[in-house]
Amino acid sequence: MAEQSNLDEITTFLNDKFSGETEYLQATHEVLQDIVPIYNANAHYKAFDIVRRLCLAERIINFTVSWMNSEGNIEVNQGWRVQHNSAMGPYKGGLRFHPTVNLSVLKFLAFEQCFKNALTGLPMGGGKGGSDFNPKGRSDRDIMLFCQAFMRELQRHIGANTDVPAGDINVGAREIGYLYGEYRRLNNKFEGVLTGKGLEFGGSYVRTEATGFGLIYFLNAVCQYKKTDLKGKTVTVSGAGNVALHAALKAVEKGAKVISLSNSRGLLHSESGLSDKNLRWAIENHASSENILYDMAEQNMGAWVADKKPWHLKCDIALPCATQNELQEEDANALLNNGCKMVLEGANMPCTTDAQKQFFDAKITYVPGKASNAGGVALSGLEMGQNAMFNQRDASALDEQLCSIMNSIHERCVIEGKREDGYVDYMKGANIAAFRRLADAMLAQGV
Repeated sequence: MAEQSNLDEITTFLNDKFSGETEYLQATHEVLQDIVPIYNANAHYKAFDIVRRLCLAERIINFTVSWMNSEGNIEVNQGWRVQHNSAMGPYKGGLRFHPTVNLSVLKFLAFEQCFKNALTGLPMGGGKGGSDFNPKGRSDRDIMLFCQAFMRELQRHIGANTDVPAGDINVGAREIGYLYGEYRRLNNKFEGVLTGKGLEFGGSYVRTEATGFGLIYFLNAVCQYKKTDLKGKTVTVSGAGNVALHAALKAVEKGAKVISLSNSRGLLHSESGLSDKNLRWAIENHASSENILYDMAEQNMGAWVADKKPWHLKCDIALPCATQNELQEEDANALLNNGCKMVLEGANMPCTTDAQKQFFDAKITYVPGKASNAGGVALSGLEMGQNAMFNQRDASALDEQLCSIMNSIHERCVIEGKREDGYVDYMKGANIAAFRRLADAMLAQGV
C-alpha cells in the first residue's frame, strides 16, 4: 500500500497547489502512476524527494510584451518561459505563439519535454515558452515587430549553455530568424541560442523534417518488432503542419497508404491515398496558404469534409499530429471499431486520458509523443552540437543519426515497458526509461 499512499500524496499536493492547471495536472498524473513504484523502490530517490522536485519547474518567467504594430498602434501580449529542469543540460524546448497559450499548457509541455529530451540520450534539459500572440492574418512586418519585442524581454534569460528555445506551433523558420536576429543585435554574439535557424546562419539540415520523419522511423521500429511491415498499411494522419506533412511523406515513401490530413476546420480525405507529389506540393505551399487542405481538394488531391476529424476512417494506423487532447474517447472507440491496431502520437499529448484507456484496454500498440515525436528535439540537439563546433553536417548523415536515435528510444521503451504476457506498454516504458536518467542526474548533483 506504500506505493499507492505515495502516489496519492503527490497527486493531492499537485491538485491542491495547481487546481486550475488542467493540462499540467493531466501530464504529471499520467507520468506519476508509472514512476512512483520505481521511486518507492529506491531509497536514495525518496531521500532526495526526486519525484516532487521533478514535477515542479525550477523557474517560471512571465513577462509583458508591449509593442507597436506597423500601423503605429500599441498592442500588449503576455509571454512566458518555463525552465523546468536543467539536470541533464541546458533547458531545451520550443516557443509557441497562439491565442490559447497559457501557463498550464506551457508547464505541461515543459514537463513532457524533460522526459522526451532524456529519452534521446543527448545532454538537454527541458523547457517551453511562448505567447498568446496570434500571428494568423498578420502581416510579415507585424510578425517581425512582435518577434523583436518578444526577444527583447526573453534574451536576458537564455543562452547557448543556459536555455536554447526552438520553434513550435506558429513559430517556424521565419519567426526563428526574426528572433535570432534581435538576440544577435542585442548581445553582439553569434551563438547557438536558438535551433531551427536558417541554413545560412547556423541551422541544420533535416531539422524541419525531423519530427515527422522521426515519427515514421519509430513506427517502422514498432512494425519490425511486431514482425510486420509498414508497406501496404492504411494510415490516418491529423494535422496539416510540418509534423503531419513530413510524417505523411515519409510514410508514403515507406509504402504506406496515407488517406487523411486535417486542421481545425475540417478534413482532407483521399480514399486512394495521397501521393508523394501531393505531399511535396503541400509542404512547399502550406506556409503561404490560408487553408492548404482546401487548396489540395480544389486540385483533386482528395475530398474536403468540413468540421470532421479523421478518426472515423477505416485504418490500420493512426497518427495524431495536430494538438493536445484532439483525440477523445469517442474517437478512440471509432478507431478501434474500424480495426486500428496502432496509435503513435506526433503531437504532444494529443490523446485524452479516456482515449488512452480505450487503447490500453484493447491492448493495441499506443505510443506517447514523448517517445514517438522526439525526433524534432533530437535534431535540435544535433544542431546545438554543430553550432558549438561551428560546422554543418550533411543531410544524409543527420537523417541516419535521427533514425538511429529513434530506434534507440524504441529499444529503451521495450526494455522498460514489456509485460510478462508480451504486450509492450510504451507509455510506461518511456516514462520509466526517462525517469531513471533524470533521477540519476538529479541525485548525482545533490539538492
